[in-house]
Amino acid sequence: MPELPEVETVVRGIRPGLVGNTITRLELLHPRVYRHSDPNVLRCIVEGATIQDVTRRGKFILLHLDGNRPPLAIHLRMSGKLLFDDSALHSPHLRASVYLDEGPALHFVDTRTFGTFFLVDGTEPNGFRTLGPEPLSSQFTRAEFARILGASRTPIKTYLLMQDKIAGIGNIYASEALWMARVSPKLPAGTLNDEQISHLHRAIRKVLRDAVKQMGTTFSDFRRPGGQPGEYGNNLHVYGRAGETCPRCRQPIERMVQHGRSTFFCPKCQRGPRRD
Repeated sequence: MPELPEVETVVRGIRPGLVGNTITRLELLHPRVYRHSDPNVLRCIVEGATIQDVTRRGKFILLHLDGNRPPLAIHLRMSGKLLFDDSALHSPHLRASVYLDEGPALHFVDTRTFGTFFLVDGTEPNGFRTLGPEPLSSQFTRAEFARILGASRTPIKTYLLMQDKIAGIGNIYASEALWMARVSPKLPAGTLNDEQISHLHRAIRKVLRDAVKQMGTTFSDFRRPGGQPGEYGNNLHVYGRAGETCPRCRQPIERMVQHGRSTFFCPKCQRGPRRD
């Protein structure tokens, strides 16, 4: 699933083509796209609205509309892509199109049909309503991070993926930040000491900022609005590199499964608790 850097890349890519334009028509071509909303209400509110801004909240894209209308949220999920390319009209996986008064339409192509469109009007899904703080915001301080970790016994890698704790972090960047901070992914979140909290707080922000600069990571589905892949993949230190040597200590990188998700780590740089 696209994480914060990939979604931020999409936002920056589509913003110039959307802001100031009026939505003339919203086509919803698959029922799963509007499964959280009444499609007639969606169209009624969105059509005729001028887009004032495009922002991101966690892994969600928000189109802010004029006239006190609620924002239109788009969740790409696993395989969703937003493209200013009319060749998408010929795709069997075209799920929605946003037609504008000027310029090309914005098309939503989604192979797995997990992506959704909905209004942020109080009826949005819980996954949006309960989002935690943004890790790149000024509010995400070291003290706030320590408060979020609390006394939780959940392994820190799994904890970082919980969107109600911190918004936007996914599997790739959680593994990378933990490696950078030299923190074991197995450690219970609430047992990190002050030094580990400080190192991990800095690592989360650095990894995410660097990935945004490189326009995200592409392994399979993610593409920028122009169709290009993200460029951060060559900068990954541990994710997807099981069996390769750690760039810091030359120990082989290992992979394990935590709560159904792959975790990549260095067993020497990121030593776990003694009981491990």
